[in-house]
Order: sequence, then structure tokens, then C-alpha cells
Amino acid sequence: MLTSMPQIPQNLNLFGFSPLKSSSFTLFLRPFSLYPIFASSPSSSRPSRPRYRRTDPSPPQRRKWSSYEEDKRKGMEKDKASFDRGGSDSFEFNKRRAQGMDKFDKPKKNLKRNSRALNPTNTIAYVQILGTGMDTQDTSPSVLLFFDKQRFIFNAGEGLQRFCTEHKIKLSKVDHIFLSRVCSETAGGLPGLLLTLAGIGEEGLSVNVWGPSDLKYLVDAMRSFIPRAAMVHTRSFGSSLTTSDSTPQIGSSKPKDDPFVLVDDEVVKISAILLEPSRSNESGNKAGETSVIYVCELPEINGRFDPHKAMALGLRAGPKYGKLQSGQSVKSDLKDITVHPSDVMGPSVPGPVVLLVDCPTESHAEELLSIPSMKSYYSCPENSTDGAKFVNCIVHLSPSSVTNSPTYQSWMKRFHSAQHILAGHEMKNMEFPILKASSRITARLNYLCPQFFPAPGFWSPQHVNNSVASVSKCFGSSPGENISAENLLKFTLRPHGNLGLDRSCIPSQLTSTRVINEILSEIPEINSKTEEVKRLWNGVHNKMMIEEPWLSESTVPSCLENIRRDDMEIVLLGTGSSQPSKYRNVSAVYIDLFSRGSMFLDCGEGTLGQLKRRYGLEGADEAVRKLKCIWISHIHADHHTGLARILSRRRELLKGVAHEPAVVVGPRPLKNFLDAYQRLEDLDMVFLDCRNTTATSWASLEPTSLEKTSSNGSAEGSLFSKGSPMQSIYKRPSSPPMDNSSALPYIMKLKKVLGELGLEDLISFPVVHCPQAYGVVLKAAERKNINGEQIPGWKMVYSGDTRPCPQMVEASQGATVLVHEATFEDALVEEAVAKNHSTTKEAIDVGSSAGVYRIVLTHFSQRYPKIPVIDESHMHNTCIAFDMMSINMADLHVLPKIVPYFKTLFRNVVIEDEEEQETDDDLMMSNNNKASSFLI
Repeated sequence: MLTSMPQIPQNLNLFGFSPLKSSSFTLFLRPFSLYPIFASSPSSSRPSRPRYRRTDPSPPQRRKWSSYEEDKRKGMEKDKASFDRGGSDSFEFNKRRAQGMDKFDKPKKNLKRNSRALNPTNTIAYVQILGTGMDTQDTSPSVLLFFDKQRFIFNAGEGLQRFCTEHKIKLSKVDHIFLSRVCSETAGGLPGLLLTLAGIGEEGLSVNVWGPSDLKYLVDAMRSFIPRAAMVHTRSFGSSLTTSDSTPQIGSSKPKDDPFVLVDDEVVKISAILLEPSRSNESGNKAGETSVIYVCELPEINGRFDPHKAMALGLRAGPKYGKLQSGQSVKSDLKDITVHPSDVMGPSVPGPVVLLVDCPTESHAEELLSIPSMKSYYSCPENSTDGAKFVNCIVHLSPSSVTNSPTYQSWMKRFHSAQHILAGHEMKNMEFPILKASSRITARLNYLCPQFFPAPGFWSPQHVNNSVASVSKCFGSSPGENISAENLLKFTLRPHGNLGLDRSCIPSQLTSTRVINEILSEIPEINSKTEEVKRLWNGVHNKMMIEEPWLSESTVPSCLENIRRDDMEIVLLGTGSSQPSKYRNVSAVYIDLFSRGSMFLDCGEGTLGQLKRRYGLEGADEAVRKLKCIWISHIHADHHTGLARILSRRRELLKGVAHEPAVVVGPRPLKNFLDAYQRLEDLDMVFLDCRNTTATSWASLEPTSLEKTSSNGSAEGSLFSKGSPMQSIYKRPSSPPMDNSSALPYIMKLKKVLGELGLEDLISFPVVHCPQAYGVVLKAAERKNINGEQIPGWKMVYSGDTRPCPQMVEASQGATVLVHEATFEDALVEEAVAKNHSTTKEAIDVGSSAGVYRIVLTHFSQRYPKIPVIDESHMHNTCIAFDMMSINMADLHVLPKIVPYFKTLFRNVVIEDEEEQETDDDLMMSNNNKASSFLI
């Protein structure tokens, strides 16, 4: 652990540092930040120690990674390789993690389930809306059924984790997750949720996951990247569609019209009723079409015992009182009569009943009217005496296009006194974002620099006004019974005296006006800073501005000469790592090539929602329609779990329109996921292995280039070439040799797509992170300038997740822009090595070594919720990425000039965080020089 005394660690060489390299050594001891360099005050003369966020009361400490510790303890020979540029700098990585073997060093988890004693009477119970399809209609709404000792969630669409984090709903307390349908809309957030629960505490947690028989397809798909222990409690119900037995099947022999009882304990009984679409032919139902109606029934509460009546009937106080309360008849002590419970007990209070109905199409609605098992829940006069159950609340997850239909309306009228909550894809809340924390940051950045942050964080009033009309159609003839759902709206079930709607938890509405007023109040000089930012763009599109004198280059690269604004734009939709947080979503980079089409580089959970927050509903749909290619760096959940939702939405939008399938390029394990998932939901795509898109693979298609390629090295380059330390990682027996002949049709398809996009090259190259992890190079085709001269196209490089490695430097040579991961701050280089990630300075060094024009840092650890720790002295050609940041190629020259303005924008929050943090001196990383962390 670092102390306040600047001592040289004895094992410094272990992390790639040499005593002769003063810059590395100084960086290790002095974690600089933007804030102290930008700002000075009378107090700046005194030594200060780094401050940490309220959510992280102690400084980052080195985590114990068994394989890494074992290698160090045994003194294993360090694996090193040299950068191609001179070979003077060395890099270090966790070899076992890169091989995918580090997981074998850890004891296998047998994830535990929460078990808590239940109290059927003295409990609080309610139903709560968790996001009405988020605020972007990108997913299905989720519902929480809450009890003191149990939690049930219905549907786990993308964004559920972010929503619950934002509103302090503890997902670790959830016992069961129920899916109303099995598709990306309702289950897109399930993989990330299972991984999060599996990582909680030392042992991890598990939940029961329930769904119709289609669930087995989703489970089979998730097995490619989720530990088996995390899915041990997945259970499906209904008739099996195939002979596969990947998940336990419940009630497969029961008639399909009978309810399936899934949970039946002292607190609640939850049953499932299958809803299939009506069909005029005999083709049967396809996977993903089965929907579920969930019935939640609470037990009745016995009436209150009346001791006065008992005494009047000749009973003495004693054990007989208890027998009567338990439902037994007793003999009177003073009279020759039998006393029955009904003689001394008040009327019982019936248990509340809640229905959750997902009716996705009008075809399902037609079938809804004829389900026999629903008859006992209709509160019609004709069956009021034959044991009908009174339904108190119905949460409709169905879309408004269905709930407005005459068929569905007639079904709703069968529940005369039920409270109807219409939760399916309403537009009522769209002006007021669900993710308030991230919207506030987006709005602030938009106010400061709308050129790089065009998303306002809020829906425009015109958009909302147009949407209100459609909301009114959702209300039936009795507005008191039908209400539109709002976020965190509750319907209280227990105690019985509070039965009914509860709006006390609905969050206050965050408006753009309120956010701007906050900025003006906190930072009075923000207006002048905004004007300075505007002046950076004055006249720059006709004549490039003169670069700062401290930049080595005096002119912009020739590829940017007279570049048009409709050439290419990089939209960073997700800039965080591991899992979604309040402020940063997980990895996703949208490449907008305007009229030529678009593509994604990585596609983490919630990417579709982020796309809609950036472009609006119609704009995002257009962006998805023109999507032609998706490239995935590696099969970690924070990089690919949004893929199915994006492809599904693209299929929906292009239905009935002539189009080509999207080309998905990714590591081979991703194909296992997509193949299994496509049995559940058609994704309308073709897959190509990243290894078919390496430099050697492309060259092998041209016989004249084969000899040249062989002489220069393999596709893996120096990193995986013969004799290199990484050769054994990539050339393992589990990695079959590449056969381009079988993939040739897909390679030619990709080549055609690249031509349509105006791209000359898409080249994947292996990096050091995990097995089959890749970075990618995109190169635009040559073009002519205004003088008719041929000039080269721009070159963009995306790192994926990686340690610094010579292959990364080689691929980035002369790049116009490098988007590089910078997960950790410089002081955490040891953890970066253990996890095979990069620090901020390491990422910048890679770009500097390769002569990159502009570097964009992304993929920050969620320990830095808003701003990472950065050494400003290295930022002359670098910028920090934020969610929704949009970098047009015509604005690249301005990019580094924006960084100092972040200090102004987040200044007050920095000071506030520093003042509120108190940590013992022996737990702080500090030195004799001022080095406060730029943590917001």
C-alpha cells in the first residue's frame, strides 16, 4: 500500500517500471489531476491529500487476484514484449487472465439464495412500477411486488439496473424474477443482473428466474458468457417446444389452460396463465410468442377476535380462545352449547388480488377473451355468488395500440371495480427523464458545449405535446379506474387500511429549466465560458484554426482537409465499464456515416435507450434502420448484451421493406450466443468471426499479396507471432485453424457493406485482455480535395479492452483518432495489470507512440462516476469521453481545447466532495506534493 512517504517499491519492475524511466516513476508516485493544475487558491500552498467519493470511503486498494498473486509469489518469469517503435518501453499483463485460466484459480461458487422468515399478517406489501418502458420505449416496463421479507420483479428489460441504482432499490433483496415474455424487450437486462448478483459479497447471490418454455432458449444462449451457477435456479413452465431439457420444466403435462402455481407460501400465491396468439392455421406457435398473465393472491386475514362475545357465550379466558382464532369449535365452559369461530370472530378480510397482464398483439387479445381459467376473476353480477375472486389491481404491460382496441377494452370491462394501471409504453413521462442523474450531466454538458454534446438530456416540448394526444386514448370511459402508470407509483396491498394507490414515492420532475437555473446559480461565470466555447468554432469550417503552440504539429492531417460535416461522426453512447451506473452506461460507440449508413463498435446493455436519448424516438429509429454492421470486441457482458435488442428493433423497423441482413463481426464465442438466441427471436443478421477480418485474412483473398503477407508476419503480428509470450494464448488447441473458404460468402458480404459505407478497410487485430479479444481499425476511402487532388481517408482505431501492447501501437500508426480504454487512474497500475486494462497515461502513451492526431479516453471504471483522475500535463491531444458525446471529424482539431472547461463545469462538485470526505491518514494515498483527485 502506498504511504505518504515517496519510497521506491521494491517490486517496481514487476509492473513494467524501470528506475531509469523517470516519467513512469514520477507518475507512480504522483497521481496528478486536472483540478489542482487548473485551479489555484490561497489554500493550495498547503499539502493536501487525495479525496475520495462518498460511495468509496477508503482509497483504492490492490485487489487479490489469485493467478496474479500466484505468479508473483512463485517468481514466475515475466512475459514482456517491446513496442515496435524502438522497443525501449515494456508492457506487463496478466497472462493467466489473457488465457482465460484465472477463473480456475478461484473456488467455484455455489450461489446462495436469500431465505428469510415470513410473516403472513404483520407485513407491508405493495406493487410498484419500475420504469414505464424506461423513458425511451426501448424496453418493457418492470414491476416490483414488495413484501417485508420477499421481493418479486416482473420483467428485467435493459436499464433495470440503472433505474434501481438511481432510485435506491436494492436488487440484492430480490428473490424471484418473472418474465411475461422471453425476448430482448423483457429480458435484455437479465444477463447483467445475474452477473451483478453473482458478484455480490464473497459468495454471490442467486435468484429464481421464471418464464414460459421459451426460457430455455435464453438460458442456452446465456451459458456462453454467464457462469452456470448463476442460472441454476432458472425454471420454465408450460409445454416444451422441443425435446431439450436445459431448464427444469414445471407442469409440462398439465392442460395449457390450467394455471401454473409457481410460488405458494404464507405470504403470497403466484400463478401463471399462458396466453398464446390466436391462429387460423395449424402451424402452431413459434418461440417467443407465448405471453404470460401473472396472478398474485395474498391470503385472507381472519377477523378480529371479540372477547366480550366469548364471555357472553360462557367461555373463560384461556386456551379455548386460541383454538377459536385458529378455526376450531369449542365447548362452552358455563353453557351447554358449542361455540363456533364465526360466533366470536369478526368478518374475514379477503386477500388482495393483483393481475399483471402482457398482451403484446391484438391476436393475443382475441385469445384473452376465451381463457377458461380467468373466469373466476371476473367481477360480473352473474358469477358473484359462485366463488369469484375480487381483483383489486391490474397492471397492464400491453402496448397502447392493444389496450385501445375494442377487444381489449371489452375484456377490461369484466373487472368492474379493479384499479387499472396502464404501464405499457406510455409517453406521459418522456419529457421528464427516468435517469435524472445522467440527464442532469447531459444537460449541463449540452449547455456548455452543444457542438460536442448535442443531446439536451430532455425531450423537446413539441415532441411531448404531440405525444400527449396519444396518451389520452389510453383512458377508458371511467378515468377514476384507468390511470397511466408513473415511475415508482405504488398500489398498497397491506396493511388493508391503506389499500389503494400511493403516489408519495413518485420522484419530482426534473426539467431542463431547473437544471439550467442550477448551473447559473452554482457557476455564475458559466455564460462567459459558454461564449468562449462558441468562439472556438467561429470560422473553423472554412479555414482550420491555428493549433496551440504547445502542439507538435502545426497543421491538421491531410485527411481532414476541407472535410465535410456529413462525412463521419463518432457518438459515444456508453463510456463506463463493468456494469451500468447512474452516470455512465456500458460500452457502445455509434459510427454515423450519414447518408451512407452506420455501424456500432461494441453494443452493451441499454444501447438502444442511449441511442434514443441522443437522437429522439424517430431519429433513433432512423439510425437503426440504416445500421449495416456491428463489430464486437470480446464476449464480456458490458460489450455485447445490447446487441440482441438493437438487431430485434432493426428487424421490426425493416419488416416488409427490402433490405440486407446486418453483418455482425465478433469473436467466435459470440456466435454461440447468437446461434442459441436466434432460436428464440429472429435477429436478421449474418455472423463473421473477427479472425476472418485480420490483415492476413484480408490479404489471403488476394493471391498476389499472399507472399508479401507471409514475409511481413501473420495476422496476429508481433504480439502473437512465433516465440512471443502470447503465442500460447492464441494458438491453443481450443482455437481451431482459420478456414477463410467457408467464411468467404460472409467476407464478401462485409466487403460490399464496407464499400456502401465508404470505408476502405475494417481490420480486426488481437489485443491483451481475455481470450479472443480484439481491437479494430476503420479506414475511409481516399477522396479528392477542392483542387481535385487525391488525399487519404481518415483512420480510426478502437481498442476494445486491452493492456498496452505492441499490436495496439502498430495498428494505431498515423491514426486520425484513437478511442482507447482508460479504465484506471495512473496510481492503480497494479490493478490495471491484474485485470488486463489500461491506465489513463498508458492509453495516452499508446497514442503518442503511434503518432495519433487525437486520442479519446473511454471505458472508465465506475469508481469514477463522472470524471476520471487525469494528469492534465499529458492531455495536449487528448479528450475525456462522456455518454452522448458526439465528435464530428470536422471538429477534431477543437477536441483537446474543451477539456479545461470541464474544470469550470464540475468545480463546485469537486470541492463539495473533497470537503465531505474524511479518511484516516494511514488509509490515504498521498505525498508531499499537492495531488488532489479530480473525482466528481
